[in-house]
Amino acid sequence: MDLSLISKVGTHTNTLAQSSTGPTYRDDFALARLGKRPVLKRNFGFMAILGFSCTVLITWEGSLIGFISGLQNGGPSGIIYSFLVVWVGTLSVFATLSELVSMAPISGGQYHWVSMLAPPSSRKFFGYITGWLELTGWQSLVASGGYVTGTMIQGIILLTHPDYADNMQNWHGTLLFWGVVLLSFGINTAAGSVLAKFEGLFLVVHLLGFFAVMFPLALLGEHSDSVSVFDTFLNPGGWQTQGLAFCIGTLGNVFAFLGGDAAIHMSEEIRNAAVVVPRSLLTGLLVNGTLGFGMLIVTLYCMGDIDKALAENPQYPYMSIFKSATGSTAGAAVMAAIVIVMAFSATTGCLASTSRVYFAFARDRGLPGWRILKRVNPRTGIPIYSVITTAVIAVILSLVNIGDSTAFNGVISISTAGLFGSYLIAASLLLYRRVTGGIGVANDNDVLTNTVGSSLTWGPWRLHGAFGIANNIFSCIYLVFIFFFSFWPPALEVTPETMNWAVLVFGTVILFSVLYYAVWARKVYSGPIIESIPYPGSPRPPS
Repeated sequence: MDLSLISKVGTHTNTLAQSSTGPTYRDDFALARLGKRPVLKRNFGFMAILGFSCTVLITWEGSLIGFISGLQNGGPSGIIYSFLVVWVGTLSVFATLSELVSMAPISGGQYHWVSMLAPPSSRKFFGYITGWLELTGWQSLVASGGYVTGTMIQGIILLTHPDYADNMQNWHGTLLFWGVVLLSFGINTAAGSVLAKFEGLFLVVHLLGFFAVMFPLALLGEHSDSVSVFDTFLNPGGWQTQGLAFCIGTLGNVFAFLGGDAAIHMSEEIRNAAVVVPRSLLTGLLVNGTLGFGMLIVTLYCMGDIDKALAENPQYPYMSIFKSATGSTAGAAVMAAIVIVMAFSATTGCLASTSRVYFAFARDRGLPGWRILKRVNPRTGIPIYSVITTAVIAVILSLVNIGDSTAFNGVISISTAGLFGSYLIAASLLLYRRVTGGIGVANDNDVLTNTVGSSLTWGPWRLHGAFGIANNIFSCIYLVFIFFFSFWPPALEVTPETMNWAVLVFGTVILFSVLYYAVWARKVYSGPIIESIPYPGSPRPPS
């Protein structure tokens, strides 16, 4: 490591050497070795961040929300088997992301990893594009969460008052969207510890709510036979082959697993993040996958007449399934309300994670207005302007829904392409460095590690040897598969209503980011900035 970099940092570099020892010191020291000053408060321990991961992922709730997408392409059996494919693929991807976050537990996530792994000649551009993909995916996920929560409230109104169908308007859902985002904003801008307590509380709701929904369905509903569930494939989309319909139908289950990496972007607020984040990611995925698969099986056995359910509630037929199974409108409303509450919790978590991506990218001068976006409230330890920006942009995007819900669906569908594109670039570069022997064992003699211009070293969590390489290869293959099909429409007969506008939105984002980079950003953005370096020979944290 070129120690001449130390002279560029300033007087604040000695703060860590003067700090007392302890867990906070270890975390701050680790962050300083990535070149960053600690400015966020570490309010999350393992259980709090596990709750955060689980309540953003909400897989069993998401499997109900995306239920109709799988039925349209693949049928009941297609939903089940594609769920298993997506679950295994997501486990592989999260194992790869866990290795990366253990190397560099930092809020920037993918764009920082790409910057540290890419060859020097291309790291600046690749890191920048990855940052925009990552940010676009997360901002879209906030809009998706607000939209789904708001329109599900409309759905529960329709469930309890069927005559609402004659007066149902897009702007009703938009106003509810604004209410959801405003309440999420309030939780995110309170004291930093509030968010951790909020997500911990809703982990309990997430787990108990699963049984509160599953038991009435399983015990009160009429059951289909196993052939109808496990050996019935459908192709209402009219695709040339059942296999193609199956591939397109996987996107419904992909939606149920989106946002699982939220904890990564909270890394600078987590104690012992290099170990805790990988554990919370994989534990959350195992828990949510198990619950999601169980809910999917029960729902398919108890769904009854799906055409009737679609006629009663075209957007969220699971609510009509609840009503048919329980024979009670009030009971179905309570069950649906649990899903809505968890969707709100997920939106709140997505808003938090997205704001941290804004904060991190602005800190490295990758965004317009970076001087404001990187500011942190000294009392709460929250990047307040990044939170405001996330909420305001979500509200602006929601205005599209007033005019045309189809156009707005195009805006929110970019979440899959944006996030999976950023994962793919980071995973591919990790595989490249791994097979070329570019990553060494952590060495305390290195002043900086895992940032631009420094050595690359493994973190405390990783998959060793050939198994790690095989997992990286499989995760890259899976990411390419999902990224490719994320742009396909749900039916062969394409109309403006069935068109997947993600390709247009994705192209627009890439074009804007490239033009902004060429005109302005390349002059101020040089990749992750070195803010702080521990002095050589400064005291190491206790083991």
